[in-house]
Amino acid sequence: MTAGTTKTIAVFAATGSQEGAVADALLDAGAHVRALIRTTDSDKAKALAERGADLVRVDAEEPEALVSALEGVDAFWFMTVPPGGMQNADTAGETKQGIALADAAAAAQVPHIVFNSVGGADRASGVPHFESKYLVEQHLRSLGLNTTIVRPVFFTENFTEMAPTLEEGTLVLRLPIPAGVPLQMIAVRDVGIIAARALLDQASVPAAIEIAGDELTGSDIASAHGDKAGLPARYEALPVSVLDGQDDLQAMFRWFADTPAYQADLDQVRRIHPGTWTLRTWLDATQAPVTA
Repeated sequence: MTAGTTKTIAVFAATGSQEGAVADALLDAGAHVRALIRTTDSDKAKALAERGADLVRVDAEEPEALVSALEGVDAFWFMTVPPGGMQNADTAGETKQGIALADAAAAAQVPHIVFNSVGGADRASGVPHFESKYLVEQHLRSLGLNTTIVRPVFFTENFTEMAPTLEEGTLVLRLPIPAGVPLQMIAVRDVGIIAARALLDQASVPAAIEIAGDELTGSDIASAHGDKAGLPARYEALPVSVLDGQDDLQAMFRWFADTPAYQADLDQVRRIHPGTWTLRTWLDATQAPVTA
């Protein structure tokens, strides 16, 4: 990306994880970032302001304020998540929010929109929080807006929650994915960089792209953690029934096993962003946890 761009880019909920990665990548490239956030006095908001971002207080349920906040920008980035988190995913609420954001962008006549959806959203996955994002994609298209769809796969950051356990000197990774089934993954940092590239140079990124930085089986993932820690490691597949009562997550892990699930072209992604991290790169750059 070329530093010193004069573009003004609006980033919705810019203090979030994926959202913040987009804002950081834009600021690194010298873009003018308009951070649309609910509260402007958090530590993360103040950090963005210190880097030069303009903070604008907005709420997705305030359409007039959204339209006003988007007026005059060169591009707008947003993503959606189910209100209340993944345990009891409110996917209808997620779609409602995405539609409101798309409508505001249309009313403000934003020239270019980048929407971060999810890998597989366009392939009838049956995963509720995938389907909700695809409804937002469809709404954007129905409005005739100039839109780029970025579809990230499984985040490497999930391994901060799904960490291997240390058992009698061996790291043991357990996931509800059958042994031998590959899983594509990407670091949040790289999602931000690729989205920023689409925002600053639309022609450099396809109109819709699934993005990943690595593809590994459970044993491969365990080995990467073991090598990082200097310990032997093994993988044990769990039955998907361990997610009983978490219907959305259970549907997602069932979909993972129905290969091919995620279908990003890793070579294509690296042509856009050559520095895309593998899982091992991510582990080397972070203090990956181990559960005792």
